Amino acid sequence: MEVHTKTAKKSSHISLHGLIAIIAIAGIICFLLFHFLIPNLRSHSTYPLYVVLILGGGPLVLELLQKMFHLEFGSDLIAGLSIITSVILEQYLAGSLVVLMLSGGQALEAYAIKSASKVLEALAKRAPTMAHRKKEEKIEDISVEEIKIGDILPIFPHEICPVDGEVVEGRGVMDESYLTGEPFLLSKAPGSTVLSGAINGNESLTIKATKLAIDSRYAKIMQVMHESEQKRPRMRRLADELGAWYTPVAILLASVAWLVSGEAIRFLAVLVIATPCPLLIAIPVAIIGSISLSARCGILIKNPVVLEQLDQCKTMIFDKTGTLTYGKPVLIDQIVFHPMGEKNILRLAASIERYSKHPLASAILERAQEEKINLVEVKQICEPKGEGLRGIASGKEIMLTSRKQLTKLGLDKINLLPKGTGLECMVVIDGQLAAYYRFHDRPRKESKPFVHHLFPKHRFEKIMIVSGDREEEVKYIADYMGITEVYANQSPEEKVNIVVEETRKAKTAYLGDGINDAPALLVASVGIAFGQNSDITAEAAGAVVMDNSLEKVDEFLHISRRMRTIGLQSALGGVLLSILGMIVAAFGFLPPVAGAISQEIIDVVAILNSLRAAWRPKYLTDIPSTERKK
Repeated sequence: MEVHTKTAKKSSHISLHGLIAIIAIAGIICFLLFHFLIPNLRSHSTYPLYVVLILGGGPLVLELLQKMFHLEFGSDLIAGLSIITSVILEQYLAGSLVVLMLSGGQALEAYAIKSASKVLEALAKRAPTMAHRKKEEKIEDISVEEIKIGDILPIFPHEICPVDGEVVEGRGVMDESYLTGEPFLLSKAPGSTVLSGAINGNESLTIKATKLAIDSRYAKIMQVMHESEQKRPRMRRLADELGAWYTPVAILLASVAWLVSGEAIRFLAVLVIATPCPLLIAIPVAIIGSISLSARCGILIKNPVVLEQLDQCKTMIFDKTGTLTYGKPVLIDQIVFHPMGEKNILRLAASIERYSKHPLASAILERAQEEKINLVEVKQICEPKGEGLRGIASGKEIMLTSRKQLTKLGLDKINLLPKGTGLECMVVIDGQLAAYYRFHDRPRKESKPFVHHLFPKHRFEKIMIVSGDREEEVKYIADYMGITEVYANQSPEEKVNIVVEETRKAKTAYLGDGINDAPALLVASVGIAFGQNSDITAEAAGAVVMDNSLEKVDEFLHISRRMRTIGLQSALGGVLLSILGMIVAAFGFLPPVAGAISQEIIDVVAILNSLRAAWRPKYLTDIPSTERKK
């Protein structure tokens, strides 16, 4: 309910500024018609301007007064003072033009940032609401709130697990990657634990609930997400950064002009031309142009503030799985202890693995396919609980099992096995240890050059990996990338704490792709969702890189820098011209209406320059050893 209310409030806020701009345009047009084209109505020509100042200027001034009450002195303060002064001095046309400039600029900016966060809505939508409960051989459908600890719950193929529990019947796999960061489908058998929110595979499983729905993992992530929204950093907009010094200068100059000349009209004239529309309009136009360019590059901007902030970030924080890596196991090491040889052992192992649903089976099969190995027929396939996969191939008894099972079998050569640094399995042929296979989540081909170029090309000062994956896997990738600051086995809550702490020190960019990354994406200065794996992650992030490519992230970095450069050019150029006009107005050579028209001309020049942000430059990426895309 709270999320819907916030969204509704923001939508009405956006409509208000657009409506005021329409009222201002209509009122000014009516004034011009009455004053210059319809002589009979000339004496009533100011009435439309009254409507503009009451219906349009009134809400804007109240909004600015509310900001002042909260000690928020932005660049639009001058516009509010101009409206009030124009009414006092009966300069209604000048005041109406300021209402149009202010409301038009805010409506344009609101249009650029209209995507409200719907993270909790997306989480709630994905969360299971119904479950199946088995009771006395009957299966009944119940709501998840009715589940009690100890209930027996069948989970059908492709359903989402409703609560945390333990498998009591069935064998299959589950995808827990969105929740844990673990990159692979995980095998499930009686005794295995399951997490709420995990997606079941092709086989039915029966679990025993070990926690209530409200205490399960998915509910905890929703709770962390809600808390993370409260911790979201409040970013100071670029326009407000510039307005912090521009506003006092303009007010001081207007006051001096009034005191020296003794003419209050000069105070208004200076404020009218000082109205910071290059700040209020030019920067949003550059943002909108950059949003358009980003979309053409396959980058969806959810919150335009990230375009202003990304180039200022000093710390880049990566999730591991699916961002720096492809999120799938790869056979990287084969140690052979059997005279049969590496290729023949792989042939037998892959032939057996054709009949397995184990997460590592696909990696072994893929390696055999790469080496163009022809598989053989297999007989007597079985997979006893906890003992591994067995079968007969080419007249030999083959077993793929774990290090722990080898110890139980009392096989020799166990002392020759390397220390485990990731996923592994052992191949046993006719009761003898034949080979040791080691697997890792494969790094993306562009990951290493991308990470290394962040320091010199984008002025990042710290690179980190914060992952929910196992320590040995994370360290393997970190060592390969040359990243020294590493946090493994991190829950969503722990990720949030780390990102909040880093954001206190410097602006942070966080890159992740799973539901377990969503809370951290919310609290980072800039949250970037990688790929289209999760709607929840996309809602939590400020930007979504639609393609799973770090080159696109680099393009986003360059678009942000380019937007900020063009926005500053337009804003500062417009401000300098406004200051020149303010000086002319201070000496009495520029009355309020002429000043408002001059300000509109300055706005047009600033906007035209800002529109360049939508043009695609020749190069948008500078990752070394990567083909530049035009």
